[in-house]
Formats: sequence, C-alpha cells, structure tokens
Amino acid sequence: MWDIFLQTLPFFMLIALGYGSGLTKFFTPEATAYLTKFVFYFALSAMLFRFSANLSLAEILDWQFVLAYLSATTVIYLLAVAVARRRGLPMTEAAVEGQCAVIGNVGFLGIPMLVLLLGEGAVGPVMMVLAVDLIVFGSLIVILITGSRDGRMSPRVLWTVTVGLIKNPMIVSISLGLLVSANNIPVPVPVNEFLTLLGAAATPGALFAIGASLATKSAERVAIAGWLSFCKLILHPAAVAFAALMLFDVDPYTAGVMIAAAALPVAGNVYILAQHYGVAPTRVSAAILISTAASVVTVSLVIAWVTSF
Repeated sequence: MWDIFLQTLPFFMLIALGYGSGLTKFFTPEATAYLTKFVFYFALSAMLFRFSANLSLAEILDWQFVLAYLSATTVIYLLAVAVARRRGLPMTEAAVEGQCAVIGNVGFLGIPMLVLLLGEGAVGPVMMVLAVDLIVFGSLIVILITGSRDGRMSPRVLWTVTVGLIKNPMIVSISLGLLVSANNIPVPVPVNEFLTLLGAAATPGALFAIGASLATKSAERVAIAGWLSFCKLILHPAAVAFAALMLFDVDPYTAGVMIAAAALPVAGNVYILAQHYGVAPTRVSAAILISTAASVVTVSLVIAWVTSF
C-alpha cells in the first residue's frame, strides 16, 4: 500500500502545485481555461490518437467488460438520482447529482496515471470506460435536463447530443486512431514522434489544470457533496468490482483497470455541464473539490488492491 501511495503521490503533487498557483492568482482563471483547452484539444487528443492507432477495435471491445461497467454504473447513477428525488429535487438537479456519482476524471487523471501504474495493457480498458462515460452518460444528462425543461423529447435534443459527441475531441481522436489501426495505415515516423512529443504534455498539463481549476471551486453544501463523493469514490468502484468479478466474465487484470478507473474523483466536465445549464454548479464544485482531496488516499487503496489480483 505504501509503495502504491508513493507512486500516486507525484500525480497529486502536480494537482497541488496547480491548486497553489490558482489559489495565489499566479495562474489566473483565464490562464487555466487556456491551459485546459490546450490539453483537451491538442495534448490529450494526440495521446489518445497514438494509443488507439496502435490498438484494434477487436482488442478493446469486450462486451462482458462493457456490460459489467455499464450495469454497475447505472445502478449507482439511479441510486444517486433516487436519493436526490427523495429530497424533493427536480429531475434536472437529480441528473446532475447522478452524473457526479459516477463520472470520474478518466480523461485528465485516469489515462496518464493508470497507464503508468498498471502498464500499457491498461490503455484499452481505460479508453472503453471513457467511451461509455462520454457516449452513454454524457448523452443521458443532456437528454434528462433538456427533456425535463421542455416537458418532452424532441429531435432538437437528439441533435444536440449528436453534435456534442461529434465535437468532442476525445471521441474524435479515439475514433480516428481506431480507423487508422483498422485499415493498417502506417503512421510515419515523424508524425509518430510529433504525437509522442505533444502527448507527453498531456499528463503534467492536465494535472496542473485540474489543480488550478480546483482553486476556483467552493466547498459549500458539504453534506451533499460528501454524499456524492462517497458514491463516486466508494460505492461506484465497489459496484463495478462486484459486477466485473462476480456477475460477468471479465479478465482479472482488465477488471482491475475498470475498478481503478471507477475509483477516480468527480470529473471537471460535470461542472462545465452544470454551469452551462445553470443547474447546481456550486454543489458540483464542492463534490469535485472534496472527492479529489479524498482520492489521494482512496485511489491509492483501490490501486493497491487491484494490483494484488
């Protein structure tokens, strides 16, 4: 456990460095926004494209894996939504709380950290988790919020979802990489070196950006944020572990990667969506802050456990 903690510590130290820079205003919110944009559209996209271009869809598309992750995540999502509705919240706010309970920081934190700690074999499973999060649950929150406000489903909602997926650089880079791989298109050496160089900026840039963005978050409504953090850091990986190890036929190593990915703290893009739709951004902000701080310990514990499989 101590060895794993020491291995994960540098990642959280980078987050802490970004947090300190944002807190002291040395790194302004505007600078953080531009750094995030660079990582999201360039560095992380280069990393994902390079990884997926060296994989085949047959290698990573495991339906037992997808069903295990999707079913477990859906259970926790529905639990969080039910608790929110029980408290008398409208469906829009319940959908946002459901998103907090299951959507982890797989893109900015999970890909660089889990691939380094669990090995290159983690690339495919992590990208499958990311794809399910983006395609299924990223679409679901838009459908629920927009549908609740309009009082009905409309083609406009489906069009919004489709355009959102097409414009997401993570989806685009993974899809293009798999397309290159499927057609056996060789990546020229200079291009591969360019992608490697640009992709190398994803890890430090993403972690610094996470920390700097956390400096702008508040910890109001701590009780609810604590509940959502508990769902994300404890209930979600526990449900995924049960599904992957007990209900579905998932390879132990791949299951371990899935469980570790499920243990990641609440993703920053949940806040972006909450702010965009004007639905409980302060609550999401607090959940991101608390879950990220607590994940220094919880993620280390989960990774230590899954590496013992």
